[in-house]
Amino acid sequence: MTKPRIKIFCRSFNLKLYRLSKGLYESWGYPCVRLTDQTADGYFRTMLKDTDCDIAINVDEDCFITSKDAVMQLVDYVVANQIANAGCPDGGVWVRRGGNPLVTNPFFNVFNLNILREKYSRKAENTFNYEAHKQQMADAYPKDMFYEGRTYNFDQVDREPYYPFFLWQAYYTKTLYLHSKLHPDGWTTILYNQQGKEICRHTWLARFYSVPSWIVSTFQSAAGKQKQRIDNVIQESYEMAGVTLPSFTFRDKCAFGWNKIVRWVIKVPQRIAGWPKKLKNKMQQRCS
Repeated sequence: MTKPRIKIFCRSFNLKLYRLSKGLYESWGYPCVRLTDQTADGYFRTMLKDTDCDIAINVDEDCFITSKDAVMQLVDYVVANQIANAGCPDGGVWVRRGGNPLVTNPFFNVFNLNILREKYSRKAENTFNYEAHKQQMADAYPKDMFYEGRTYNFDQVDREPYYPFFLWQAYYTKTLYLHSKLHPDGWTTILYNQQGKEICRHTWLARFYSVPSWIVSTFQSAAGKQKQRIDNVIQESYEMAGVTLPSFTFRDKCAFGWNKIVRWVIKVPQRIAGWPKKLKNKMQQRCS
């Protein structure tokens, strides 16, 4: 592939966080696409349908890129080595989760859409029998990704709605699993490219960014106060990237507030509509 067409996609709920994340890559000269009101697995298919894009750089709104050079080195490596997906394992490494390490958590990915389009279909994803291939896939998992003191759960298949997509992808196409380490704040994941250069910092818990701390402590006491921690990581990331942190006008702040209302109006019915499926899955798990 010569001069691949690159786009940067961001699945976003909070407009302010999106603007802060985008501020670190909007000057790169690539189209930036904000994906709102997408399901947890549907936005991969949105990228695949974008035939004006060969390489998708997927960045969550609470993921802050610290080095353009590190990202572009990774893109070049993905293209040169026919890799379909480069990302951070969802379990085992320095993420605050106990997911399946064969799945990459979509806070940051480089997707080679041309490779994925050749093989992917909804039917292929839905009919993929992970149990039949699990041991083979676990045995092939790169040994350098086994971190001392971490646990690895290859049996996890339904932690997130996007698991079927990534398990299919891990079997049928080539994945580059990226190393990470834990930030001193105890939550943030620092991600590195194939050369060991820092790519980005993912703060996690963006859902609590604009939520009053008393609500956070009521519903997820272990999460603590998140806004200041996330703001600290944003400040660090802008300093490392050599980019000026944007200041927002009163008009911007009004837009953030209005956009939040719109997002919630759409999100709540979506969540309610998904309850029957979640309940059915839980009942099936209890009966199995």
